[in-house]
Amino acid sequence: MIRINLLPFRAARKKENVRRQISVFVLSLFLITAILHYAGGFWTKKIKLLNAQIDQINQELTVTTAAAKEVDKIKKELDALQQKTEVIQNLEKTRREPVQLLDAMTGLIVENRMWFTNFTDIQSTIKIKGVALDNKTVADFMTELEKSGFFSAVNLDSLKQVTFQKTLNLKDFEITCLKAKTDKASDKKAAKS
Repeated sequence: MIRINLLPFRAARKKENVRRQISVFVLSLFLITAILHYAGGFWTKKIKLLNAQIDQINQELTVTTAAAKEVDKIKKELDALQQKTEVIQNLEKTRREPVQLLDAMTGLIVENRMWFTNFTDIQSTIKIKGVALDNKTVADFMTELEKSGFFSAVNLDSLKQVTFQKTLNLKDFEITCLKAKTDKASDKKAAKS
């Protein structure tokens, strides 16, 4: 009988299996290293890109913040200018009012029968203090004030008799009234002319 020794064949097969497993292991290790290296490069590029975007956004934010501060400064200047313009417009509207008021008063006074001693104009309230020869003169003056259209709510606050230079008895009066709207008063004055 012939005997075949299969032991070297089995040993060769075992060696080849070990070589194959080592080759697969080394190839797998190389493949895993390549994948990790590629993934690391990918994520490094992504991080660099995101950092560049963050830097760009920070620069834009700096520029935008500076522009916003400039806009706020301009808004404050515009508000101040608007307030100044409103003051000028208000002064322009009311600059003729005192002249018209005094003109109206001189036209309404009863000549040679009464005199003003004090005249106060606070907002829309006018206080008139004066001296008259008699009660009728004060009443006529109050009637003229109401008719003029420049004044409304004419009230006599006080009327006292005073002696002037020990011989002349005069009436000391105080009248309070409100200014009427200047447009209506101007229209009435224009209508009388």
